[in-house]
Amino acid sequence: MAYTIDLTGKTAVITGSNSGIGLGIAWELARAGADVVLNSFTDREEDHALAREIAEETGVTARYIKADMSKGDACRQLIADAGRCDILINNAGIQHVAPIPDFPVEKWDAIIAINLSSAFHTTAAALPMMRQAGWGRIINISSAHGLTASPFKSAYIAAKHGIVGLTKTTALETAQEPITANTICPGYVLTPLVEAQIPDTMKEYDMSREDVIKNVMLERQPSKEFATVEQLGGTATFLCSDAAAQITGTAISVDGGWTAL
Repeated sequence: MAYTIDLTGKTAVITGSNSGIGLGIAWELARAGADVVLNSFTDREEDHALAREIAEETGVTARYIKADMSKGDACRQLIADAGRCDILINNAGIQHVAPIPDFPVEKWDAIIAINLSSAFHTTAAALPMMRQAGWGRIINISSAHGLTASPFKSAYIAAKHGIVGLTKTTALETAQEPITANTICPGYVLTPLVEAQIPDTMKEYDMSREDVIKNVMLERQPSKEFATVEQLGGTATFLCSDAAAQITGTAISVDGGWTAL
């Protein structure tokens, strides 16, 4: 059997998708034919313009729905407002860096809520829809830090490890259904946010762009190359394909060899 990826008729909800990894995944799913629902906590004209751009270029239906992923009720309402959710991409996330004794409690609570609890709430709301439709794909965006650790990132690493565990449990609860749950664990990805950090890092270390990327930003990434949002979108699209129907409960690293060390 020759497998092709055609997601026509499916609706994908992607949290945290008005930029970076989430937006890259939304574009690739749309190119494969899926209708997409973009999301973030803002409600700007440019947010809705992104959805219009995707719709115009790919021919799918694309919408933007504001929802605050730090609030469980809002997470569940996002799925309800989408009306349908065949593909759920839990991508929303924030970061804060500090030693554990100095880590602000409010930052811990926010990171756990947005990076971990939101995925529980959206999954709980989406699974009945998937079961009714007879098909579903849940893809949780973790991190290389979901499989390993670094100092000063306690909340982020706890949440990203938790996402891997949540994914495994979801996969076991749906193992005999046409629903899969998997985690993608990116290393450093060249997003607009990361790109914007490069000039300041060059000044801080008095290094060339190439040296900053290879020796500072990608110190732990053996390939010494950033992953791209298109590569992550392609990985997510593959996980939605029929060829990936027996891939469930896994953590797929897109990290240039980081977690092979």
